[in-house]
Amino acid sequence: MINAVLTIDDVASANTPAIVDYLNSNGITALLFAVGENVEKYYDNAIYALKNGMILGNHSYSHPAFSKLSVEEAVEDIEKNEVVLDRLYKDAGVERKYRPFRFPYGDKGGANKDALQAFLRDKGFNKLKDTQLPYAWWKEKGLDKDIDTLWTFDFAEYNIRQGSGFTEDDVWKRINNMDPAYGAALLKEGNSHFLLLHAHDETEELVPKYYKKFIDYLIEKGVLFSKPEFI
Repeated sequence: MINAVLTIDDVASANTPAIVDYLNSNGITALLFAVGENVEKYYDNAIYALKNGMILGNHSYSHPAFSKLSVEEAVEDIEKNEVVLDRLYKDAGVERKYRPFRFPYGDKGGANKDALQAFLRDKGFNKLKDTQLPYAWWKEKGLDKDIDTLWTFDFAEYNIRQGSGFTEDDVWKRINNMDPAYGAALLKEGNSHFLLLHAHDETEELVPKYYKKFIDYLIEKGVLFSKPEFI
């Protein structure tokens, strides 16, 4: 058996409602990490995601590389998005029970990592339950202690762009790679995952319903999707 929690970054987008409808048709509750600037651009679509059962977390306001920011700048960006998300939940009429956070690019702040972890902890951000993950490297890297949400498998479909040289075939290779250099093999029996997809309209233009293609395949392979739980 392979278990997975689905996370989707960079919400909201034009294709967010279609993604939400697809997930609900398959009984999947995903954790959507929202960028404040994107939410403001596609506010109604973010509302739609909340009203239709998805959980929205903080993915910063402007999607910076946090290692290039001072602690003060990093905190300001995170808190600016908190204001957006508090308003969003209120306007959707949905209780904001959890406050998960994900750093853009998985960049935890470089030399400021400890200070930012302390900030997230002190401000009551919620850690995604990860005790089911079976990987020694997860603990060796201290990820079991960090408040923010990393991932164990990245589809990397955001690299599909005109002229990039990265295609849909490269995503399929990643999905079926049983010995990846980083992270964990997606389809290895007994594994458990935090999966990373993105809500990108640019990807949608090049590979229509890319999210459906990849997730349908995982379902066919017996991957079971779990609702996010928090510690």
